[in-house]
Amino acid sequence: MNIHPVVLCGGIGTRLWPLSRDASPKQFLPLLRGATPFEATLRRLEKLATARPALIVANAEHRYAVEDQLRAMDAYGQEILLEPCGRGTAPAVAIAAIRLLRDDAEAALLVLPADHDIPDPGAFADAVRQGEAALNAGKLVVFGLTPSRAETGYGYIERGEALDGIDGCHRVARFVEKPELQIAWRLVESGRHHWNSGVFLFGAAQFLAELERYEPELAAACHAAAATLTQRHGCLTLDAAAFARCAATSIDRAVLEKTDAAAMVAASFEWSDIGSWHALWEHADKDEQGNVTHGDVQLINVEDSYLHSTRRVVVGVGLRDMVVVETDDALLVATRDAAQDVKDAVELLRMQDRDECRAPHRVTRPWGHYEDIDAGERFRVKRITVNPGGQLSLQLHHHRAEHWVVVRGTARVVCGDATMLLGENQSTYIPMGVTHRLENPGKIPLEVIETQSGSYLGEDDIVRLHDVYERA
Repeated sequence: MNIHPVVLCGGIGTRLWPLSRDASPKQFLPLLRGATPFEATLRRLEKLATARPALIVANAEHRYAVEDQLRAMDAYGQEILLEPCGRGTAPAVAIAAIRLLRDDAEAALLVLPADHDIPDPGAFADAVRQGEAALNAGKLVVFGLTPSRAETGYGYIERGEALDGIDGCHRVARFVEKPELQIAWRLVESGRHHWNSGVFLFGAAQFLAELERYEPELAAACHAAAATLTQRHGCLTLDAAAFARCAATSIDRAVLEKTDAAAMVAASFEWSDIGSWHALWEHADKDEQGNVTHGDVQLINVEDSYLHSTRRVVVGVGLRDMVVVETDDALLVATRDAAQDVKDAVELLRMQDRDECRAPHRVTRPWGHYEDIDAGERFRVKRITVNPGGQLSLQLHHHRAEHWVVVRGTARVVCGDATMLLGENQSTYIPMGVTHRLENPGKIPLEVIETQSGSYLGEDDIVRLHDVYERA
């Protein structure tokens, strides 16, 4: 069989708030060793000499983050499949399998979450080669790790009898969802249970056959959605209504917990889902006092803590086992043993309809990015960066006017019937209700300070009249 990596970029990483947010989740953040988990996942595949280019499955909202990071890595030849909404791993993998089978009847899928940390690519490649023996024997393979502690944030696999003639592979006795702490301790002490890594290896046709056997309605919905796949701007896109009819569920629940063909490779590579601040602290490089720091951080008598500064100086005094994360719009202070509960805090913010749980301070757009500098009653100030050749949509606003000041580069501005070029230190005024567009005709990034004023300053007060990126 031909191995096709399928990199799943779904998930938000709620427990790593306030860095990880809906619009900028953890897989696209440089969390460990100077790389993002997404970048590290693709680099890991370079050790698999027989693997084909990856099929990357991502939410449509994160398309430009995927493309930007592929471009930065010079990683070309990967195919991107965009989901209009999140429906879990089972529909994502099923549609990926259908897509790959169109061109390769012998396709096997190596399913990889894009937000995990596996620091030894060689050990990972050895485990995959081990799993190929079980794959060729007709098994749906999951990779299990020997647990080092009782962990309530991971699922577990109970190891069954060894498979004849396949070293290190076992039948799966059962799957255990994320357990309570006492149950997790019993699982670890049993010696028969392994952490579920979320990495899978199986034949595309076999997986679809098992899905049709155990979840026929879901399988039919996935086939119907896959029939709508079209190429747009270099990405595969799905009809939103068709994809929404796919039930939201995981590979484990839809197939692996039910099939007799599930097998587990007892892998030995180091692994983490980087699912909490404690996990990130555990896997990051530490100083002599056991501290992990990022940014402008000053410490006095601090031990075994994680402190992150985005813009302001963070000073820690007399701290033990703490997490302190500062961003422009939020501050998290927690004990490391309470790091799993950060998701509850994010849910509280969602119930209050707070923007701090959705978008980060720096928001990526297809033309570049913007950052909020200041905001108050009836005003908002942004720094807008437009990439060379980039342009915002032709648009208007019903509730606000804008002033633009160019601080770097050259801007081409459309305002009503007029078009003008502005250089550094030049400015213009965009009245409320007037059509306008900002473009960068130059060869260096364009930076503009935008001051908005009006009765409503939300991002949804944008009426797009024309957009080269075909956003709604």
